[in-house]
Amino acid sequence: MKASLRNDRIALGLLVALLGLVALAFLAPWIAPHDPNAQNISDRLSGPAAKYWLGTDSLGRDLFTRLLFGARLSLSIGIATALFSLVIGTITGALAGYYRGWTDRILTGFIDFFSIFPSLLLAILFSLLFGRGVAGIFLSIGIVAWVQHARLVRAQVMQASEQPYIEAARALGVSNFRILRQHVLPNLWGPILVSVSAQIPSNIMAESFLSFLGLGLQPPHASWGTLASEGSRALRSHPHLLAFPSVALFVVLLASQYLGDWLRDRVSGQGRLGAVD
Repeated sequence: MKASLRNDRIALGLLVALLGLVALAFLAPWIAPHDPNAQNISDRLSGPAAKYWLGTDSLGRDLFTRLLFGARLSLSIGIATALFSLVIGTITGALAGYYRGWTDRILTGFIDFFSIFPSLLLAILFSLLFGRGVAGIFLSIGIVAWVQHARLVRAQVMQASEQPYIEAARALGVSNFRILRQHVLPNLWGPILVSVSAQIPSNIMAESFLSFLGLGLQPPHASWGTLASEGSRALRSHPHLLAFPSVALFVVLLASQYLGDWLRDRVSGQGRLGAVD
């Protein structure tokens, strides 16, 4: 991908679409034309029209409104779980990569334990353990998502801790905590930012997958996954119920992928972001 988003029309268009979806999700309580949970049985399973822009579901609820509120929930879970994995993964990976020895063995063993199982399988098991509410789905995805981030940070910290300026800081008696905080971690924000940008769409997809299987969020909560699950039951007769949440998911995933690739190119092209002199 080219270094500038302005030089890539596809990437720029997808980024604008992504920002538009985020803005619509944020403004949903003020711009939604209907109550997301209001039922109108007489208008159930209506197609797109002037009154209901994207049609209605099996209970007569406005699909456009539910998509807006579903975006709030799906994006919030994707971002919140990515930040959760950022904190846990950075702390675990930094401690393992910097201190080495028994600290590294214990923490790496903990990381490897979670890596043995497929991430979606673990998310399903944790969703059964923590429940199917917002808190349960957050914990189910967050506990699984930090592992890959911890591996990345551990490898980056191990490489950075061997640099001459780190050895010089140790020789001057600078504390390990200060070395990590002021000299090691600031030099890793480039790869960390790329990792987080990649995790957000992955976590959104995980939430949607769990909700699609009926193991994630449950009514009255509306997310893109729950909307797709409901729409799949009437796919042949009313395909719009599945098409619209699927398109929203596709746009977010594709735009996030392009944005992540652009960030990766920027990091590899300019070296370490936020390097400390």
